[in-house]
Amino acid sequence: MSAPNLINVTSIIGNTASVSLTTTSATSLASNAASSGTAYKIESIVVANTSGSAATITINVYSAAALGGTAFPIASAISIPAGAALVVTDKTTTFYLLENQSIGATAGTANALVVTASWEQLS
Repeated sequence: MSAPNLINVTSIIGNTASVSLTTTSATSLASNAASSGTAYKIESIVVANTSGSAATITINVYSAAALGGTAFPIASAISIPAGAALVVTDKTTTFYLLENQSIGATAGTANALVVTASWEQLS
C-alpha cells in the first residue's frame, strides 16, 4: 500500500457521492483500488435521516478496497433523530484513504438514511 508524494501531486480531482442505504448491510461510499497511484483526502461525510423514526449509522474504514479486509469504525452505532443530520467528519477532521482501502456505511434500519461523502483524489 502506498500513496503519491503529496509534494509532487499533479492532479486534484473533487468527488462527491450520495448513497441511500436501502439495506442493513455495508454499502460502499468510496473505494481506492490497489496500485491506483492515488490517495483520497476525505473532506466530509454527512448522514441524513429521511425517515420518521430515529436510525443508527456505522461508518467504517476498511483495510482493503471494495469493503474487504478488516473494518475500523470512525462512527459506531450513532443514533440520528428523525429528520436530522449527523456530520461524521468535516474539513477539521479530514483523513486520507490510501491505496487498497475503502469506506463503508451500515444502517441500523433500511431505507432511513442517506450518506453523502466528499473527497479530493490526489495523484
